[in-house]
Amino acid sequence: MFRPDRCVNAIKNFIMDKMNPTYVSSPPIMYDKIYKQSTEKTPIVFILSPGADPQAEVQRLADELGYGQSKFIFAALGQGMESHAKAMIERGAIRGHWIMLNNCHLLVKWLKSMEAIIENLQKPDKNFRLWLTTEPTDEFPLGILQKSLKVVTEPPDGLGANLRSNYVRLTDEDLDASERPEFKQLIYVLSFFHAVIQERKKYGKIGWNIKYDFNASDFNISFRLIALYLNKALDEGDEDLPWETLRYLIGEAMYGGRVTDDFDRRVMMCYLQEYCGDFIFDSNQKFYFSRVNYDYVVPNLENLE
Repeated sequence: MFRPDRCVNAIKNFIMDKMNPTYVSSPPIMYDKIYKQSTEKTPIVFILSPGADPQAEVQRLADELGYGQSKFIFAALGQGMESHAKAMIERGAIRGHWIMLNNCHLLVKWLKSMEAIIENLQKPDKNFRLWLTTEPTDEFPLGILQKSLKVVTEPPDGLGANLRSNYVRLTDEDLDASERPEFKQLIYVLSFFHAVIQERKKYGKIGWNIKYDFNASDFNISFRLIALYLNKALDEGDEDLPWETLRYLIGEAMYGGRVTDDFDRRVMMCYLQEYCGDFIFDSNQKFYFSRVNYDYVVPNLENLE
């Protein structure tokens, strides 16, 4: 009676139709706002969805607030990490460090002990923060959950939300990383590509033969590669952009590094062939990603806003 693959989308469409699209779109996670709500006594727990990796964003926030490498300490939990994690929390509480423990779901038996460690912290330094990441599990101790800030990392739903989540992580300085006039438009193309390959996951086996966890780190490294090669072309006075190199590095190395199925790889490279080339900037013939129901173009972007 209920098609699980259609039900969620049908309910979303109903809510959008009868109420408002804002009720079904997750707002992008603003890490600085999360930090402002937290204290040295409230752990921050990220409940992860596939492909989410908040560590890079937390690290960036630590750098912005002047905590740097020496005061931001992280570890991935697993067998044998119990005493190391305990020492990290206790030392961090005294010295005012940020401690990030990833994959708490892999060490649920020890989390009860962690609850006691957190309870016993005597007057932790006001700069101390404990960041935890876990996949959804019913074995996570209630005591930690009750006193913590809980952040659910939902994947953005829809092309628009996906594009927005990429741009939320950028700044105007990032968009000025290259003086080549094509740079800002190429970043939009990269964002569109990232959003499309994420959205393909909705279609199950029709989208990808194997489910891949493409995430923000793939986007960030591809972003840096584009800046690097455009600056290199600028320094060498080369008017032609290194399209072949960019397509190879983004499609085969960065995103393609996760792809194990040959047909999936072919799909990905096909997108890059369609999206990356001098034809994007052709003044005689306007470029469209698609013209189905709407003209999806590369906007002429001046700034982040």
